[in-house]
Amino acid sequence: QVQLVESGGGLVQAGGSLRLSCAASGRTFSTYTMGWFRQAPGKEREFVSAVTWSDGSAYYADSVKGRFTISRDSAKNTVYLQMNSLKPEDTAVYYCAARYGIMYFGSNKYDYWGQGTQVTVSS
Repeated sequence: QVQLVESGGGLVQAGGSLRLSCAASGRTFSTYTMGWFRQAPGKEREFVSAVTWSDGSAYYADSVKGRFTISRDSAKNTVYLQMNSLKPEDTAVYYCAARYGIMYFGSNKYDYWGQGTQVTVSS
């Protein structure tokens, strides 16, 4: 049973930083890709970033490139999303997701999802 648990969300002022964590359990994730998605009220869930467990290859949505950094700690089966220079437009529920194999960017390609953690960026 795969379980993904996000944490680290909260309220931050514009320009500030947050680090989200995703604790993964139930499998050996060495061959998996982990992704972060977000969903703002009234909007579709969108891709934010993804990383492969095997070598740490990472990809970012244009909207967060240069501001967010994804990383993983394989020993802890934990994925992080370091979010810097946050903007009000980043306000959303952030979800951790996992899929077996290579990296994809569509939410429909991911098999496992966490419950989400709220990130609110104020002006």
